[in-house]
Parts: sequence; structure tokens; C-alpha cells
Amino acid sequence: MKKYFLFVCAAMVLSVTSFAQDKNDPKAVNPNAPKIKFVEETYDFGTVVEGPQITHDFKLKNEGKEPLILSNVHASCGCTVPTWPKEPILPGKESVVSATYNTSGRPGHFAKSITIESNAAGGNKVISITGDVIKPEEDKSIPVAKPSMLKTNN
Repeated sequence: MKKYFLFVCAAMVLSVTSFAQDKNDPKAVNPNAPKIKFVEETYDFGTVVEGPQITHDFKLKNEGKEPLILSNVHASCGCTVPTWPKEPILPGKESVVSATYNTSGRPGHFAKSITIESNAAGGNKVISITGDVIKPEEDKSIPVAKPSMLKTNN
């Protein structure tokens, strides 16, 4: 009898929770929600000489029907600093999220991620930068970055 009672209780709980889905659930998919689309999601700086800060601009577009709001953008460590637009990105418009990596004192391979929190469909988006930092005396054939080389707009 106890087993039967427990079975009936479990069945009732499952049926109540399955029917308790509200049609106005805020987690429901919004067909007009902003959609964030990046031209590229990963950028490889290649080999760079230690010392300067290097920056790459990730171009993005709002392919949704409502304004895209980037509420927070953060990097996987303090050596990478992201910048992003604080104003809403209107449907069909483009913008840029920049990632600046500090190569000073960080020889070797790096792979850093940047997480973008927004109101876009699909939740958070992650983009990344990679590269290899060498000490200036390791390879004289690789030119030291000049100020004009420090920001890429690819």
C-alpha cells in the first residue's frame, strides 16, 4: 500500500510540474530577440615580440529584430582587457568588441577567452584570442611591433 501511495504521489508531482509551464515564461524563446553574429570568433595574433599591448577588433552584427544590449564583457584573466559598446546596437547594425592583450612579461603561448553577456538569443557568447609571445632576443627576424601595428582592424 505504501508503494502504491508513493507511486501516486510521484505521478501527481510530475504531472503538476509538467502542466505548470507558463506560456508567458520569461525564459521562453522570443522570435524577435536580438541575434549576435560575429565575423570571426577566434583571432590568432601569430608570433609577437614581448613588450607591447596588442589589440584585435571583433566585428559583430545584430541580426535580430530588437536592440542588442551587451550588459557585460569579461576576459578569462587580467592580462586581457575587453572594450565594448555601452549603447544598444539596433537591428541590422554593426559594432565592435575589442580585446587587448598585454604581452609584457608573458613569453610563450597564450589562449584567452572573452565572454559576452547580452540579451541575445542563445545566451552568453565566447570569443577568443591566441598567439605566441617571444622575447626580443629570441628571433631578430621578427620585427618589434611599431605603434601603427598595435591595433588590428581585421
